[in-house]
Amino acid sequence: MATYKPVVVQAFPKLGEKITQDTLYWRGYKTPVQIKEFGAVNKIHFSPVPPYNYAVTASSRIHIYGRYSQEPIKTFSRFKDAAYCATYRDDGNLLVAGSEEGSIRLFDISGRAPLRQFDGPTKAVHVVGFLSDKYRIFSGGDDYSSSLWDIPNGTEIISYSEHTDYVRCGCASKVNADVFITGSYDHTVKLFDARTKSSVMTIEHGHPVESVLLFQSGGLLVSAGGRYVKVWDILKGGQLLVSLKNHHKTVTCLCLNSSGQRLLSGSLDRHVKIYSTTSYKVVHSFNYATSILSLALSPEDETIVVGMTNGVLNVKHRKPEERKEESQKKRQPAYRTHVKGRTYMPKQEDFCVSKPVKRVLRKYDKMLKSFQSSKALDAVLEPPIRLHTPEVTVAVMQELHRRGTLRSALAGRDEKQINLLLTFVARRVIEPRFTPVLVTVADMITDIYQPVVGQSAIVDRQFLKLQEAIGKEIDYQEELLEVLGMMDTLFATFTKKSTTYPEENKSNGLTETIETNTNN
Repeated sequence: MATYKPVVVQAFPKLGEKITQDTLYWRGYKTPVQIKEFGAVNKIHFSPVPPYNYAVTASSRIHIYGRYSQEPIKTFSRFKDAAYCATYRDDGNLLVAGSEEGSIRLFDISGRAPLRQFDGPTKAVHVVGFLSDKYRIFSGGDDYSSSLWDIPNGTEIISYSEHTDYVRCGCASKVNADVFITGSYDHTVKLFDARTKSSVMTIEHGHPVESVLLFQSGGLLVSAGGRYVKVWDILKGGQLLVSLKNHHKTVTCLCLNSSGQRLLSGSLDRHVKIYSTTSYKVVHSFNYATSILSLALSPEDETIVVGMTNGVLNVKHRKPEERKEESQKKRQPAYRTHVKGRTYMPKQEDFCVSKPVKRVLRKYDKMLKSFQSSKALDAVLEPPIRLHTPEVTVAVMQELHRRGTLRSALAGRDEKQINLLLTFVARRVIEPRFTPVLVTVADMITDIYQPVVGQSAIVDRQFLKLQEAIGKEIDYQEELLEVLGMMDTLFATFTKKSTTYPEENKSNGLTETIETNTNN
């Protein structure tokens, strides 16, 4: 008996991910470090000065982490209830945070007790930050108000009560020390100037605003709320430049990279999207385990930190390039030794000794080898093969059809097995690479199980789905043929034929050639 030859699975071309410079750049991070916090992480902020520590606000504590530390190097825990939005000042010496109690606290990084406590808001303060002059603080909270506070005197400078819902995000301009922006659940973003008694610009986002961000130039504003990330031109009176809808759940946080050329957005859909700020197209994305509440990127993009709803802090560090080069240099001699002689071409007088290779058959090949057609089909209908490598399932079906045993392999099945077969066929029959084989399989299943139609609601439903899938594909092909016919007609009207023939002019005895154009 001849040696059994395994089933040949046809290889189909796959549309792989396009490798770009952004893909290589954003993939250059190590395996993430997971740090468990006491509650949902509502804010992460990097210090703007070396060594670039970052503050994490979760539950009633603020933890300060070093860039590579997995334990907090400092903790501020003087809060009776939840703390919010711990933010560094530009010089990295002071830290300000809001709280559920309605107070704002100012901390010195080298100490533990608050330097200042600003009381006035009647409800939780979710937004705090420093103006660029370093001596004033802006805030916003659940009492719908936005306020300015003086650090040296510890007093309130001015309060704005223009929002009609919770104020949950804000940012300050780096260019103008009097300008700050707040976003609210009333769907609006308001721009305030400390020199005026009311807001100078109102932008309608259209959804409850979760995060706002100003570009370094101060001319462009980004707002996030609902599924949308929108970019506005402030210098043109708040004109909408682009609206991005790449997330399928609420966008909760925004961040710019160190160069300002990439915009990052985190969402409850567990994804971080990275956009180019020139084309506003997604150039890369990260996937996380649970919903994302906060996001921060260190200077020079060395570390990316993501805070999630389950209290987990996900920290990724960039791989050092120098170590890569050193490791490659060390491995080069071992690699050369490993491949030594692989490219040697035997001469005529050489005697080649080949080592026999033991071929391991897969489960379906073993069944086919022993002529167990039904079990071979069952083996390729298991979830790992049926879902991830459907070409193997179709290849075995084609082999059974070539042997003439496909009908017997399909026959004699119970309700659950028929349902599985019909589900696979209905899902894959519209794929051009599988259509020729699966159409034959569908015909055989229909012929075999036609007498039992009406006895099982589950099987009847799958037959209807198969009929619907094939009907839609036929309609689609008919529409394509109609479009093709229209295109052929259009191309035919553009065709010009040029006919040249001689005509004799007998008046002067010379022959003139006249070119005539004929349009079809």
